[in-house]
Amino acid sequence: MADSFDYIIVGAGSAGCVIANRLTEDPSVSVLLLEAGGEDKQFFYRLALGFHSWRYPETNWDYETEPEPHLGGRRIGLPRGKVLGGSSTINAMLYSRGHPGDYDLWRQMGCTGWGFEDVLPYFRRAETNWRGETDYHGGSGPLQVSRVPTERFLGKPVIEAARRLGYPITDDHHGEQPEGFGGGDTTTDARGRRSSASRAYLDPVRSRPNLTIITRAMARRILMQNRRAVGVEVERDGEVRYFGARREVILSGGVYNSPQLLMLSGIGPAEHLREMGIEPVADLPGVGRNLSEHAGFWSQYATKENVTLLNELRADKLALSFARWLVFGTGVMASQCNSCHAEIRTQEDVAQPDIQIYFNPVRADAKPWFPGIGERQEHRLTAVTCLLQPRSRGWVKLRSADPKDKVRITLNLMADQWDVDTLVRGVERVRELYATPPLSDLVARELMPGPDVRSRDEIEAWLRETLITTHHSVGTCAMGIGEEAVVDPQLRVRGIEGLRVCDASIMPTVPGGNTNAPSIMVGEKAADLIRGQSLPAADIDRREAA
Repeated sequence: MADSFDYIIVGAGSAGCVIANRLTEDPSVSVLLLEAGGEDKQFFYRLALGFHSWRYPETNWDYETEPEPHLGGRRIGLPRGKVLGGSSTINAMLYSRGHPGDYDLWRQMGCTGWGFEDVLPYFRRAETNWRGETDYHGGSGPLQVSRVPTERFLGKPVIEAARRLGYPITDDHHGEQPEGFGGGDTTTDARGRRSSASRAYLDPVRSRPNLTIITRAMARRILMQNRRAVGVEVERDGEVRYFGARREVILSGGVYNSPQLLMLSGIGPAEHLREMGIEPVADLPGVGRNLSEHAGFWSQYATKENVTLLNELRADKLALSFARWLVFGTGVMASQCNSCHAEIRTQEDVAQPDIQIYFNPVRADAKPWFPGIGERQEHRLTAVTCLLQPRSRGWVKLRSADPKDKVRITLNLMADQWDVDTLVRGVERVRELYATPPLSDLVARELMPGPDVRSRDEIEAWLRETLITTHHSVGTCAMGIGEEAVVDPQLRVRGIEGLRVCDASIMPTVPGGNTNAPSIMVGEKAADLIRGQSLPAADIDRREAA
C-alpha cells in the first residue's frame, strides 16, 4: 500500500490520543491516527460548566440500547464522543479512578501487570494534579486535574450530614483513604478550561512530522493477511482508502466501536458473524460480550430558600461569570458544579464501596433566566447515585455487515438481584442523608423518588421506570486468560498477530469510579506494552487503602 505507517491507531479518544503521543516520542516511528469525527474546535468544549456539549449531534455517536428487558422495554440513550478526544471532549470532566481493589481484582482474574501497584505509576505519569507530586499523584503529566470548590457549591452541609451519620470523610479519594465523602476533582486546568485527551496529549505534539492525524475517517474493516493485521480500510468523504501498518494496528474506538470493527473484520463469535454474512477469521466468542455499565438514578429535593446555583444563572450574573471565566479563568464557570463526591458501602459485608453519589447544588434541568420575564424555575438540590460493582452483563452485536449501521446494544441493567438490592439500599442511603442536619435544614420536600415511593417494592418499581446509566461502559473486548477473553494482558487480540485493543473495552470489570481516568491510564500503559517497556510498580503502604 502506498500509504503505510509503522502503527495505525483507530480512534482518537481517551486512550488513542495518549498512545499517539507516546509512540511518536520516538522520531523513527511513524503513526497514523484515524478519527471518525471531526476537530474539537467548538468553543463550548472548553467551558467547564458547559459539559452538556454531548448534545451536539455532530460530535456524538448517539447510540441507543435495544428495549431493555428488565426496565419495562425502555430504550436508554448512550452518548459517546465522535470527535477528537472522544468522550473526554464531551463528558462531565469528573476525575475518578476507582478503588485500588478494582485493579487488584483484574490481577486476580489473570491480568498480570494490572494490579493497583502496577497501574498507579501510569495514573501518576498521566496527570498534573493540583496537589502536586505525591505517592499517589503526578505533578508534571499532560492531563490537568483541578479541585472543585465545594464550599461555593453547598458542599459543607452534605459533608457535615455524612459525618453525623458516621461515614468516613476523605481529603483524597485517590490517596490512602479512597472511601468516604469529600471534594471532587475535575479534568480542568488552572484557568477553568477542559483538559480533554485531545487538548492534553495531541495539541502539544501535532507538529511532530511522524504523526499524521486524519479526521472524519470511518474505519470499515481491518485488513488481514494470514491471520495478521496489515492495515485498515477507511471511508472518508465517500472515498474508500487503504492504509498499511508495518508493525501493528491498534483499536481505540471504545466499548461499542472496537468490537464492531473486530466483528466486521471476521473476529468474533463465529455463528453470529456467519448470520451477518461475514466469513470468520478467528472465532472469539467474547467479542461484544461482558458489557458492564454503572446504572444510576437521580434524586431531587426542593429547597426551603433560594440557595442553589440557579441564582448564578440569572442573565446578568451569567454574563458577568462568563466574562470572568473568559478573561481570568475564575468563577462558577471555571469548575463543575459539584457539591461533594462520595464512594461508600451500603452494607458492612462488602469489601469496598458499592455506590457512588455526586451531590449537585442545582436542578438537573436548570436554565438561564431573566428577571421579570417568564417564570423562574424552582430551586432544587439533586444527587446522582451510581452502582459501582454491577453483576449484570450485557452485549453488543452487529446489526448488519454495513459499517455505517449502528450496533445493537443491550445493557441488561437490573438483571442481577444483587444489583437490584444495592440500588434499593442506595435510595435509602440518599434519603437518610437528606433527612440529616444540616443538609435537611435546606430541604422543603422530596420530589424524586417522591413521597409515594416508600416500600421496597415501590422503590424497585420506580428504579425500573427511571434508571439511567452514568456512561461508564466497559468490557466488550475483555482482557484475560480464559476462553471468553478477547485480548491477553499485553492487550494483543488472541489468535491474531499485529493487532491490539487499547481502550475501555478491555477492562474485565468496570472500575468503581468514572472511566475517563482509567481509560487514559490504559492508553499510557498500552503505549509502554507496545514499546516493550514498563514503569516499575509503585511502592506504597496499602494498610490504609485496602
